Amino acid sequence: MPSLASSRYRAADQLALLRMMGLVLKLCLTFALADTFGLSLHSPALNLALIIEGLYLGFTFYLRKQLFNSDAGLFIALLIDTLLWITWLYFSGGATNAFISLLLLPIAIAAVLLPKWAPWALALLSTLAYSAMLFTLPQGEMQHHGMDMSSHYLGMWFNFVISSLVLTTSVAFLAQRLRRQDAELAYMREAQLRQERLLALGTASAQMAHQLATPLASLRLLVDELHDESTGSQMTLDEMQTALNVCDVTLAELRLATDSIREGEFNYISINKLIETLQQQVRLLLPSIELVISTIDCGDEQLRADASLLPALLALIENGARASEEVGGPARVELSLQCQFDELVVAVRDFGPGIPSPLLTQLGHKIIDKPKGMGVALLLSHASFERLGGRLIFGSHLDGGAIAQVYLPLPEAQ
Repeated sequence: MPSLASSRYRAADQLALLRMMGLVLKLCLTFALADTFGLSLHSPALNLALIIEGLYLGFTFYLRKQLFNSDAGLFIALLIDTLLWITWLYFSGGATNAFISLLLLPIAIAAVLLPKWAPWALALLSTLAYSAMLFTLPQGEMQHHGMDMSSHYLGMWFNFVISSLVLTTSVAFLAQRLRRQDAELAYMREAQLRQERLLALGTASAQMAHQLATPLASLRLLVDELHDESTGSQMTLDEMQTALNVCDVTLAELRLATDSIREGEFNYISINKLIETLQQQVRLLLPSIELVISTIDCGDEQLRADASLLPALLALIENGARASEEVGGPARVELSLQCQFDELVVAVRDFGPGIPSPLLTQLGHKIIDKPKGMGVALLLSHASFERLGGRLIFGSHLDGGAIAQVYLPLPEAQ
């Protein structure tokens, strides 16, 4: 599948080629076909304008990729193109030039590639220039073989105005709709790729969990035998027993979560119950973490959840605790829950070094190859929140550290 950057570069090349063809057309009409189409070339300044345009197009061809990636840069280039077309038309017959409709070319390009204001601005400039050339046309040039051509030229002007309006309304609307559809398709492709990665991770996790069950059972038997024989350090045995209990609980929860997610089971849990369960899980699985919880305006609200919600929140808390420890402080995490309109906002704040700006838009969306981790837990958490109709946003806290905000819809909003 071609990358977005390569697609943009091809489009920039095509646009540069189209603008070059416009210059070639001017040269042909000026030096080879002027008599054929009745063009009145009444100024030597036209040659200078064509030389300037050639240099200008060569310069913009060199910078075509940068121009195409910037709306302002592309608009300025099309604005200068329009002024050059106006100059050529003025020196080759003005409003009587049969090729006056070529002024629509920059408008059409702007309607397809730029925001709505751009084609309107170019259409206004072109219409004013055409009107000035028409209404300042000497009366003698309105005659052709003794016929009054004023009505014909006025009809050409009116047709130009209608055409420019069509480009700035209908074409611009269709182009905007196509851009929106392209953005939606790109998001869907990204989501599909993310789900495929998550499926691979889930399959591998299930296989490894199945493989861990047997050695964990063997270790438990060995620890029980050591307890019975009273050999070894009692403290070491107690720590091993605690670790095995955590592994057993985690594996049991993994099996239950896998079954419920596969069957698409959802349940409703009160926010108070969610907080209580979170506190219990942190004390059991992450006893070294200092968790501070606060709630605002939630009352007895119910939340639609599945078996993946709690592990996803625990992953955010664990990541926050590790970040707090990176700066030499305690493993402290602040968790706040607030009901805003039709959403529950869960904010997990750490006291670590913060998240670098380039990573803010990547965490939770892709696997990141970094020495401190690849963001797999955050990727899984984001997928869990999306499945529940929520979203995960990372940012920096004003007082230092990072903050992860989870937005989950409340039942009446679904």
